[in-house]
Amino acid sequence: MASISHSVSLNRGLSLGRPEPNFLNRIHKPSLLPSRSFRRGYVVASSSFANENREFVIVGGGVAAGYAARTFVEHGMANGKLCIVSKEAHAPYERPALTKAYLFPPDKKPARLPGFHTCVGSGGERQTPEWYKEHGIEMLYEDPVTGIDIEKQTLTTNSGKLLKYGSLIIATGSTASRFPEKIGGNLPGIHYVREVADADSLITSLEKARKVVVIGGGYIGMEIAAATAGWKLDTTIIFPEKHLLQRMFTPSLARKYEELYQENGVKFVKGASIKNLDAGSDGHVNAVNLENGSTLEADTIVIGIGAKPAIGPFERLNLNNKVGGIQVDGQFRTSCPGIFAIGDVAAFPLKIYDRIARVEHVGHARQSAQHCVKALLSAQTSTYDYLPHFYSRVFEYEGSPRKVWWQFYGDNVGETVEIGNFDPKIATFWIDSGKLKGVLVESGSPEEFELLPKLARSQPSVDKAKLQNASSVEEALQIARASL
Repeated sequence: MASISHSVSLNRGLSLGRPEPNFLNRIHKPSLLPSRSFRRGYVVASSSFANENREFVIVGGGVAAGYAARTFVEHGMANGKLCIVSKEAHAPYERPALTKAYLFPPDKKPARLPGFHTCVGSGGERQTPEWYKEHGIEMLYEDPVTGIDIEKQTLTTNSGKLLKYGSLIIATGSTASRFPEKIGGNLPGIHYVREVADADSLITSLEKARKVVVIGGGYIGMEIAAATAGWKLDTTIIFPEKHLLQRMFTPSLARKYEELYQENGVKFVKGASIKNLDAGSDGHVNAVNLENGSTLEADTIVIGIGAKPAIGPFERLNLNNKVGGIQVDGQFRTSCPGIFAIGDVAAFPLKIYDRIARVEHVGHARQSAQHCVKALLSAQTSTYDYLPHFYSRVFEYEGSPRKVWWQFYGDNVGETVEIGNFDPKIATFWIDSGKLKGVLVESGSPEEFELLPKLARSQPSVDKAKLQNASSVEEALQIARASL
């Protein structure tokens, strides 16, 4: 799952977020953070601390934590040294599965743990709870951190535990943006999907659902709607924009995906402003009321309107009020020596475009974790050099007449050139000042998908007229390749 955080506001009904001109928040790059040591010392004398492993502590149990743990193990610095504190009941897992294969109908081989623990998403070893024990990593489950004393280098958890750390990595991720309670945002039958428990609750609802409404036309909304269509449920997507995934898709590209969803029985209500969510006499949600006076019946509602960084008790650190999150430098160091932030919660220098960004994507979670730990444990001083990458895979359950898998690399700025008829391939190229800035391909071959990051990182000069005259996606990609 992938998204860019945005605020939910009330203004003559509920706005589901105002789309930016493109998918990454853009602000000028600030001056670099002051130079400081990577690691801090710590004292282990007191027995009052609840954690035995105190040299390195990771707060958060998501994708970034799992990949950070692997990197500690690879450097021989995990056994007896690393502690992970998580609010979840499970060892770190590949979160994108929750809105994809996890929601497949019961007879379509849905994904379940331990099948998608990190780091299987990148072809790595499956890190089950036993893996952490074998590598001497201390795991504290279902006990989120609620407080920090930066001077004493201690953390307090929800259960009252006092934890000690030498170096701290904040990997708390993001939390789902929610509807206000006063308009029905917490009624029974309403779901927000961020964790396994959320997905399990949704599945329980789907087992007896008749009418499903998905609120939000971004990644989450598209993936949830594709899953509920697989359950053969009456499904409607509501969003305020003019078309699906407006931050990424061009109107023409969106229209093709919308037609595919409609072929699978999904209905759309576009440009909608929601007044409130209603409940029946039993207190369970039963309708969505729109500002235009219309009402949509629903016994199950899934809200996917973005996310916000899970800052939690770390407000004292230098926060970025433009893109959200905790400000870090190119090695993920915060303004406080010995404290790092990675993944969704980090506002970091996006080197390739010379600006600060906060990215909610599994690829960034993996890569930022690895880069941070390598910088912490070694002499590595290179600046993180992330290339924005987004993708989605839907309708992949058994028996689906058409599986969808698109990938995008780069920056969606400038003019666009669209090639292909979506049967099955289509490609969109973003060209700015004669240079290829971004490219999206649907249903590409492995070789074609491998070409995309090379094009986006190189930003070659391309002949727009030649691209426009290409007779196929394959020919267009060959033209782009020749420009490298």
